[in-house]
Amino acid sequence: MTGPDPVSLWHRLADTSVLLDGFHTLKHAVRFGADVPVAVAVDRGAALALAEELAPDVRDTLDALLTQVPESAYASLVPRPHPTAVAALAVRPSRAAHLEKLAHTPRTAPVVVLDNPRNLGNAGAVIRLAAGFGATGVVTTGTLDPWHPTVVRGGAGLHFATVVERLTVAELPPGPVFALDPEGDDIRGVKLPDDAVLAFGSERSGLSPELRARAGHLVALPMRPQVSSYNLATSVAMTLYHWSLGGS
Repeated sequence: MTGPDPVSLWHRLADTSVLLDGFHTLKHAVRFGADVPVAVAVDRGAALALAEELAPDVRDTLDALLTQVPESAYASLVPRPHPTAVAALAVRPSRAAHLEKLAHTPRTAPVVVLDNPRNLGNAGAVIRLAAGFGATGVVTTGTLDPWHPTVVRGGAGLHFATVVERLTVAELPPGPVFALDPEGDDIRGVKLPDDAVLAFGSERSGLSPELRARAGHLVALPMRPQVSSYNLATSVAMTLYHWSLGGS
């Protein structure tokens, strides 16, 4: 390959780009149309062999993108080396375009809202779930950055397969808000519409007063007595699965 030195290019772009950490994160980002200006691998041949085995649909794209660099150079670019020794930078999608997609009606799939989430890994797992179910997007409120490198790594690059934005409660997209709450109606008797806004509080604090006030419906997941809570990603998975069944 010819062109700019990948390490120099990386340093120029790092502060304004999305880190794609590991082969699978890069694979998904490319598969769903991410603009990737620089991608590196310690062993380019091994990375392409992995693509041939697991993602032949993006193998040629990765062949054009990946530049082999020494292990020391790779290690200097990432906060912690990934077992696949592959990394890339991607252009973050337009916020304006994302907000337009969230606001567009009628929606054919729900928006997932994480109200003041705290755990970066859980947020990434939720984005991965939302992409898998074809949700319109994932919105976070509060201080957590849903495009933090740890979240992107936990989401396996599937941020590019759905809308991911941070908003205030007042900025949430239109649609009936169904908030998960232990005191709500059993979700098994509730039909979740395609344009629903599905809101989940943090495991420690639950729903914020602002989000609770916005909710038109409180729903609860079935749970054995004396079990205090589910993991956030598990709750989202159960709720999206119930929606996908299409009935109450």
